[in-house]
Parts: sequence; structure tokens; C-alpha cells
Amino acid sequence: MLFFAGGLLVLSACGYRLEGGGPVHPGVTRVGVEVFTNRTAQTRAGIDFTNELIREIQDRTDTTVVDPANAAYLIKGEITAITFATLSRSSTETVTERRVRAVVDVALLSPDKKVIWSVNNFSALESFTVGSDNIDDESNIRDALEIIAERMAERLVSQMSANF
Repeated sequence: MLFFAGGLLVLSACGYRLEGGGPVHPGVTRVGVEVFTNRTAQTRAGIDFTNELIREIQDRTDTTVVDPANAAYLIKGEITAITFATLSRSSTETVTERRVRAVVDVALLSPDKKVIWSVNNFSALESFTVGSDNIDDESNIRDALEIIAERMAERLVSQMSANF
């Protein structure tokens, strides 16, 4: 917040920061991101969640993403669950809308492999229309999971880089 006090321009720190810029975590200028371990039946989820996190780090921070083998700092993630729930039906036998929920654990490790930031049971939801056939349904599920991966990456980077 900007205001004038006694003829001086004063900037009040309120915990917010402009989006973009700054490291992913205080002091972390280079980081490796391992492919998320995937404990679910959704085969591409680990790759999709990892790619979204890398994209978000590159787009919103000054931290450089490097090969995990060459990184001092390392982000490790695990998709612990992807579950589905019925939201609406057109009849007792026909589901028209479902909700998918993904749950992840993520940790940022220091050069000596100590956890310097982590979050467990981090989740996000998205609803989708049930397809008329298996191909449409799988496509809708995949689209919903991509939206979840993007939202999670945004929130993870925001929380990781918060320096209140």
C-alpha cells in the first residue's frame, strides 16, 4: 500500500507481492523437479502434474529449472489419490456429471536433502460432463485433470514462494 506521510512516499508491507519475479523459495535460484510419483490408475498424471509445476515456476518466478541430477535444490512430489464422485444424474442408472479430486504431497529439499518446505494432502477438485462413450469420457477426465494440475501448480508456487 502506498501513502504519503509527512511529505514522504511510504510503502507499507502487507504480505502481498507482485506476481512474477523472486525465487520459488527464499534463496533458491536453481531447482530440479523430479517427475511426480503416481500412486493412481491415471497413467499420465505424474508427467502432467510435473510439467505444470515446471511451467509455473518458469513463468512466475526468477528460479531456473534445471535437470534434477544437476540441482542443489530439488522438488519431489507424489500423487497420492485421484478419486471420482457423482454430481448429477439424469436417471438412477445414468450419471451426467462427475467430480474428480486429486491429492498430492510435495517437498522442497535443500542441498543436504533436508525438507525446507512441504505440504501434504494438498488437493483440488474439478467437475466434468460424463461422455457419451468411453473415449469422450476419458477425454473429459483428462481435461479435468489438466485443469487441476494447472491450479495446483499455481497454488503450490504461490505458497512455496510466500515470504510473509
